[in-house]
Amino acid sequence: METSERQPRKQGWRFVLLALVLAVAISGLVRSLWLDVYYIPSESMEPLLGTGDRILVSRTAYAAEPIRRGDVVVFDGRGSFAPLSSGKGPLVDAVSAASQWFGLTGSDTTYVKRVIGVAGDHVRCCSADGRLTVNGQPIDEPYVYPGDEPSKQKFDVVVAEGRLWLMGDHRSRSADSRGLLGAPGGGMVPVDRVIGRPVQIVWPLDRFAEMPRSTQAETPLKNGQ
Repeated sequence: METSERQPRKQGWRFVLLALVLAVAISGLVRSLWLDVYYIPSESMEPLLGTGDRILVSRTAYAAEPIRRGDVVVFDGRGSFAPLSSGKGPLVDAVSAASQWFGLTGSDTTYVKRVIGVAGDHVRCCSADGRLTVNGQPIDEPYVYPGDEPSKQKFDVVVAEGRLWLMGDHRSRSADSRGLLGAPGGGMVPVDRVIGRPVQIVWPLDRFAEMPRSTQAETPLKNGQ
């Protein structure tokens, strides 16, 4: 009698375990192909994104149309903002990756910034009135953190083909393309390193909100087009 009672229990646990494995597999497939969740570890994108926010990122956002100025992008910074290898060893890397996958910690190599310049753009700081210029024309940046200057660091760059010039909205707290001018690539991030576009703040609940795509009609097109 006792044996017959144990058998259904074992089968029940096997069913639960199988269901969990399938759930994790399906979640992994969705997150690798369509939507993923990322943790914001810093204040570099305030006021749009705050430290501790979890954001839903669309991996297919740029499948049908190109990245444009004003877009906020999540990207893999290895080879530009971060070394290609962490140097910590495979075990530490695996633990770190699992923690990031469950949204418990941020990534040391994944970043979120705003696109200021695309291929061919001449981006410069600053105009006579203190604004960034793109292709010789000052741009309005309503998203910049209140009280921050567009940039205290002067720069004058032409964005290379297949690259992006990226900056955080909280300019005084953002490590971005400006800090890598002397590095290989000149601070410009390859387009193929972009993971996707944030579409929703999902945590904390009091900040739950859609993130519509930014429009920057005032930003001049390259070559005056």
